[in-house]
Amino acid sequence: MRQVRCNVCGSDRYEERRIEYLYGLKGRYLFVPNTPVEVCLNCGTVCYDAAVLKHIEQRFFAIYEEQQEPDRYVRMPEVVLA
Repeated sequence: MRQVRCNVCGSDRYEERRIEYLYGLKGRYLFVPNTPVEVCLNCGTVCYDAAVLKHIEQRFFAIYEEQQEPDRYVRMPEVVLA
């Protein structure tokens, strides 16, 4: 990933990390562990590479249009706050 200035605080100090990303659209979700991001060391803002997000989006639609199989399924608990 390339170094950029933070849109929030203007810092150019970033660190590459890996996170768990949850892509969701219309009640359907794709859990993507080990997603690369850059995190601003000054304020904590997370910056995603456009190519990474595009790849996640392509996989999401391929899975839900049944063109690809997911690597695995996970169960997620649901809590309703009333």
